[in-house]
Amino acid sequence: MNKQTLLLATNNQHKKYELQQILSSINLITPEEIGIDFNCDETGSTFLENSMLKAETLYRIAGKPVIADDSGLCVKGLDGAPGIYSARYGSPENGPDIESQERNTYLLENMAKLSGAAERSATFVCCMSAIINDYRVYTVQETMEGYIADVPYGAGGFGYDPVFYLPKYSKTVAELSDTEKNRISHRGRAAAKLGLLLEG
Repeated sequence: MNKQTLLLATNNQHKKYELQQILSSINLITPEEIGIDFNCDETGSTFLENSMLKAETLYRIAGKPVIADDSGLCVKGLDGAPGIYSARYGSPENGPDIESQERNTYLLENMAKLSGAAERSATFVCCMSAIINDYRVYTVQETMEGYIADVPYGAGGFGYDPVFYLPKYSKTVAELSDTEKNRISHRGRAAAKLGLLLEG
């Protein structure tokens, strides 16, 4: 049986790799892989709005089934920041996004004055949307709870994974195996639930 093919509304190969492992029954392709120049201004005020905005934008361009996600880190002691601006956190207003390592350093510098566990508590959020046709649309939003570590640990994952500590595992997300991460992460849980909907 041929796999269902969905366009993934990102050119981030890390995201594609993670999602392809979870959605193994679906063939995911990025816009650039089929020659589509895709760039969406994320003007929404929530993860849901941005996820749907990316999905709708690519669906209009390509006219094919699409899947999109908007993910971010919300830190209690920073009043929920960086939130929907996680990918651009610490970057110059009109300049290119800084690299993940610089972003993590910037986050830790901003948290230097926060010492209490409650202030360092954090939530990873992932809202995932799929548009199969004009009348078949799904959204799922999931979270992962943890704390911001004092310093980065681990070489796996990407983004904020090295500074997101999970007490239950005594590890940061960057120290988890791919299998562990995909089972418990915000993106893994959202993708698994979305996959069940798409199979229905």
